[in-house]
Amino acid sequence: MSGSGPAVAGVPVVFLLFAATLAGVLFVHRSAWIVALAGLVVIAVVRVAFSSFDAAAHAGHEWPKLANLFGLLVGFAVLADDFDMSQIGARLPRLLPRGAAGCFTLLLFIWMLSGLLDNIAAAVIGATLAARVFAGKLHLGYLVAVVAAANAGGAGSVIGDTTTTMIWLDGISPSRVLRAYVGAGAALVTFGAIASRQQNRHAPLAPPAGGEPPPSIDGWRLVIVAVALVALVTTNAVSSAVLGARADRFPFMAIVLWVVLGTGAVLRPVHWKLIGDSAKGSVLLLALVAAASLMPVDALPRASWVTTLGLGLLSSVFDNIPLTKLALDQGGYDWGLLAYAVGFGGSMLWFGSSAGVAVATRFPEARSTVAWLRHGWHVPLAFIIGFAVQYGIAGWNP
Repeated sequence: MSGSGPAVAGVPVVFLLFAATLAGVLFVHRSAWIVALAGLVVIAVVRVAFSSFDAAAHAGHEWPKLANLFGLLVGFAVLADDFDMSQIGARLPRLLPRGAAGCFTLLLFIWMLSGLLDNIAAAVIGATLAARVFAGKLHLGYLVAVVAAANAGGAGSVIGDTTTTMIWLDGISPSRVLRAYVGAGAALVTFGAIASRQQNRHAPLAPPAGGEPPPSIDGWRLVIVAVALVALVTTNAVSSAVLGARADRFPFMAIVLWVVLGTGAVLRPVHWKLIGDSAKGSVLLLALVAAASLMPVDALPRASWVTTLGLGLLSSVFDNIPLTKLALDQGGYDWGLLAYAVGFGGSMLWFGSSAGVAVATRFPEARSTVAWLRHGWHVPLAFIIGFAVQYGIAGWNP
């Protein structure tokens, strides 16, 4: 038996099944996790039954990474809620300048926030803040820019996006991912300037209501967020230094994060419904990641800047998480350029990223693909400009 299994017109069947699973997830939103799990089972059966694939060895290698990813995904949702409940974001509207500059400053805040929390949390918090400061009169082009700012801001941070967290958990230095901010910064300037003018013409910033005192900041929630982030970075550094390549054989980071969150729950209550909802969504992502790990990466196109650009464009249609998993298994990529491409590329369509789906859930007007492209045309433009800037400045460093 071959390593890739049966093929149709030279394309391994497991690739076709994987594409069908991604398409099913794309079009069947309500039962997406069922589609993903079913696709994983079918792909696993085909790979084991019709190739020389060693399922036991593969499972032993992958389970710590999947456990780590699951713990971090759900934990980051709790951290984002702690940050939102701290009320620090509610004070921001009082600090924004007037006019288009204020619109851009809010996008910059979302961009920076995403690097500290994660892109989904930053997008939801940012969209909520934007609806507040613009008195509910959000231009769709600006709402698209909110999602884009969150995705771009998370592209260079290993805790800012699920894809970059996966790269980090695979043993790649955060400094390599950090290079993605070259392209992400150029993209922010491009779409941010255009979207800020759109919003300012549509509905300028509403001044803070006079006489209302600023909301009180919950310092303990901020302490929980800070301690958790420091603990994650420290755990990764210590485990890598002590265990080296063996650091990924146990979900150390997820355990440390939940120890901090469990301790923090003594000080501030945790929203358990949020954990349940996040866990259900994480099962979908883990199923896609597990399915991607079963792909025969020797059959993929050679890693190059052209392939990276293609993955970025593809991430606007298909979920960027399994695409990142394929790239990690294949190896040989410039991880900073890949982090930018797959992290920001999903912003081009509302269903191309988890952040876009989360925002569209709260703002139904964003669910029109035609309207998203018509008003948010500046995001595809920014993607190409950001990619060109990063490649032009940093080059290709596999």
